Amino acid sequence: MPALEDEIRRLMTDETARLHAAPDLVERVIRSSRAKRRRTKVAALATSAAVVAAAPLGYLTVGSMTTTAQQQEQPTISTTLEPPAIDDTPPVPSDPPDLGDLGDGMAFGHVRVGYLPERLKWSRWSVDFGDKYSTSYNYESDTDGTYRVQIYMYEEATVEEVDTRIQQYRDEDDGEEVAVGDRTAYLVVQNVGEDGMKGTPTIFLKMGDKQWAEIMFSPVYAKEFSGEQAVSAELKKIAERLTSTGRPSGG
Repeated sequence: MPALEDEIRRLMTDETARLHAAPDLVERVIRSSRAKRRRTKVAALATSAAVVAAAPLGYLTVGSMTTTAQQQEQPTISTTLEPPAIDDTPPVPSDPPDLGDLGDGMAFGHVRVGYLPERLKWSRWSVDFGDKYSTSYNYESDTDGTYRVQIYMYEEATVEEVDTRIQQYRDEDDGEEVAVGDRTAYLVVQNVGEDGMKGTPTIFLKMGDKQWAEIMFSPVYAKEFSGEQAVSAELKKIAERLTSTGRPSGG
């Protein structure tokens, strides 16, 4: 019924222009059209009928209405708040803190590296999380981000992480206790099978009650040696000449 729809739109426009919807809006529409039809079905009066009755972030929906000469139902108005806008733009990753310029990389944090296999140099990569920090070594020809040897230090409360990991290896009968001079260590191959590799040869060295070192060979670098024994021997050499220079103490 075009005439009825036009009348509804006109009255709705008048009401929303005054920033509120009058309670008798529907009744006035019905009265004006009763001469044409005694039974009228009005559906979907439109959202704008009472849009300003809600908060700025919300919107209103007006339900359908059926009327007769004897009975008129008021429209059901429900308010649905739109959720606040969510910024799903991924954050721009920031570089983790590092240890700065380490020169030749043979001293960092609270340790000094006394031995590295031939041709290895500081990779110019490091990371510093306070009581956990690390750096690595590679060849001159290696691309940035790659490593041949990595040393990860754990100090103060973070040594508990190492204790937990070593205990897991013990429970799985994986790896072995070894002696490095007068210090204790644990030799194990980690991450076996990841990316199709044979794992990461690793020695955990206890340098004090509050200081542990994790010394790792990359799987690629390990292939350059004649076998597991040669890799283990080289890891022990690095561990033997890794010395503490600072804060953590105990043994």
